[in-house]
Amino acid sequence: MTQPEHALGLFGGTFDPIHYGHLRLAETAREALGLERVRFIPAGRPPHRGTPGASGTDRLAMARLATADNPAFEVDPAEVDAAQASFTILTLERLRLALGPHRPLVLLLGVDAFLGLPGWKRWTELFDFAHIAVANRPGYSLDAAQMPTELAALTEQRQAAPNALETRPHGALVQFAMTPLAISATDIRTRHSAGHSLRYLLPPPVLDYISRHQLYL
Repeated sequence: MTQPEHALGLFGGTFDPIHYGHLRLAETAREALGLERVRFIPAGRPPHRGTPGASGTDRLAMARLATADNPAFEVDPAEVDAAQASFTILTLERLRLALGPHRPLVLLLGVDAFLGLPGWKRWTELFDFAHIAVANRPGYSLDAAQMPTELAALTEQRQAAPNALETRPHGALVQFAMTPLAISATDIRTRHSAGHSLRYLLPPPVLDYISRHQLYL
């Protein structure tokens, strides 16, 4: 009898720069959802926001430095290496083709990103390739009253418990509690350009990289 394949978390973002808030979300998701690994996927050309402050090469390097000490974390360079815009649906298609039809894939999203799904390219097809896991503040859950009608209906249809993730390769919507850290990449860039310390906001190797390469000045 074939053993079930373990779930792989997928965490995309600009990571401009990657910081402790990103790392804590990934680690919390790994534990709460029983993920075997979490794959960080830095965006090359993010279509829904302005040009990042650091190049794709620099953001990829910082992601690798930040995750190097956690054996459950890995970094995917494909979006940075690609010439096209970084649409999530295209990344999921690529990963499903590479990893096969049976591996459970779990797309990790914050609440704000999930509520904005109707603005994403081919967003209703995301569940054809992966599960979606939404990070909530403790004690809170998704509120259908906050959602566009189509997203609320899809949420009601797809809701499942976290233990459902390994029973099928895609299609479920789960939630997990995430204690938010009041850290943002925007604030980090602003602080750095103003000459303020970034210590304790991001891992020391990332801080050293920013200093060496004179980023965000």
